[in-house]
Amino acid sequence: MRKKGKRSERWVAAQSDETGEPLHIQQAAQIRAFRAAWKEAGHTRTPRISVSRSIFALIDDRDRGYFGRGSEEEDKIGFLDENTRAIFGRSYAAEPDLLIEQLRKDEAIAEADTLLLTIPNQLGVAYNAHVMEAILTSVAPALGWR
Repeated sequence: MRKKGKRSERWVAAQSDETGEPLHIQQAAQIRAFRAAWKEAGHTRTPRISVSRSIFALIDDRDRGYFGRGSEEEDKIGFLDENTRAIFGRSYAAEPDLLIEQLRKDEAIAEADTLLLTIPNQLGVAYNAHVMEAILTSVAPALGWR
C-alpha cells in the first residue's frame, strides 16, 4: 500500500462505494486493478491479497438462534463523512448447501488469495471453535479451500 497520493486512496478506502455495485464486485475489480498496477510497477512476485467476510454455517439451533435471522443478506450503505458514501459487506449465514452456493458467487473471494473470517469474540472460545469447525468441515471442502 502506498503512503501518499491520490492513487493510493483507492487501495486504502476499499469500503468507499465507488460504483453502486455490491461490495464483492467492487472488491474484485479493485483486486484486479491492484494486480495490474503491481505488475506494471515492475514487481516480479505475485502480491498476496486477502478479503474478510463474516460467514456462519447454520449447523444447529445455537447457530440459527445467533445468526439465522436472514436480515443481513444484502450489503449495507452508510456514510464515512458527509460526502463519502460507504458500502459494508453482508454477512453470510445459511445452511451449508445454501452457504456454499452464496460463497461461490462472491467475486472478491474468488479473486483473493486468502479469506479472513470475522467471528464475534463475545460468544466465547468454545462457540468460536464450533463456528470454525463448521466452516472447515461443511463448507471449505466443497469450495476447494484449504
